[in-house]
Amino acid sequence: MSQKNQTHVTFFIIKGISEVPGLQVLVFFLVLLLYLITLSGNLTILLLVCLDKKLHNPMYFFLGNLSILDVFSLSITLHKILFTFISGDKTVSFLGCMAQMYIFSSLTCNELLMLTAMSYDRYVAICNPLHYHMVMNRRVCALLAIICWVLGFIEVVPHMWAISKFTCYKSNEINHYFCDILPIMKLSCSDTTILKLVIFIEGLLLVSFTPFLFTFISYIYIIATILQITSNIGRRKAFYTCSSHLTVVIILYLSLVCQYLRPTSTDTLDSNKVFSLFNTAAVPVLNPFIYSLKNKDVKLSFRRQLKSLKSLKFASL
Repeated sequence: MSQKNQTHVTFFIIKGISEVPGLQVLVFFLVLLLYLITLSGNLTILLLVCLDKKLHNPMYFFLGNLSILDVFSLSITLHKILFTFISGDKTVSFLGCMAQMYIFSSLTCNELLMLTAMSYDRYVAICNPLHYHMVMNRRVCALLAIICWVLGFIEVVPHMWAISKFTCYKSNEINHYFCDILPIMKLSCSDTTILKLVIFIEGLLLVSFTPFLFTFISYIYIIATILQITSNIGRRKAFYTCSSHLTVVIILYLSLVCQYLRPTSTDTLDSNKVFSLFNTAAVPVLNPFIYSLKNKDVKLSFRRQLKSLKSLKFASL
């Protein structure tokens, strides 16, 4: 299957993060540790948002959705590394590879859109606080979340349509740890002009630039409003309410730029794996810590839930 000009591929071989035999155990445990930390951190935030009534507001509603996205995104990309170490099977079917690529791309789009919705929430909270609860009511929040989820799964359909038109591959060995668009494009000996055009127009402009533009404009208004506050305490408090979200936005967009918009001269599959690992693993790990460490409400909620558990434990005794 590694011969040139293959006309039909029924399965791919995932090379993984490293092919050095001595590093396989280390890679497995590092990936497992990242996965467990991400799973526990995001599920903790999700449980707090669901159980604590004081967190039943738009900001934490969107944060709960973001936690779900992070868990799914990490699970869909890293599960093959863990499965390969246990079973030794590095193969993935063609349909399985396409499904993984579609789901991961959709979840990435969902996250960008969800962060845009969160920026709008912060804009209303800072720039129009008197009407915040009227503007960001439950119906509006639910509608924004539904739009983000639906658009995220629709926006990547043109990518998948273009990739499905590939008729030959140079090899069936993917130098990556999951099925991603760039490694598949490099494997194909078909004409990728249409796919590159689709990625530029639909992927770069609509999926990435448009959410970034709305987020950027929101923060221009937010910063302008904060600067108009005369009290230093008021300015710090206003900035504190959106600092966690702004930190997550900066980290995510920087990781995506490093992964997909680097110069061609520096675009190698090995370097792409490093940036991709940061995007798919490090960012979901950082998100719950950023929101918990920089957010008093989350920390207080965690303490309240611990006290409740202790009370229930003593009551049962």
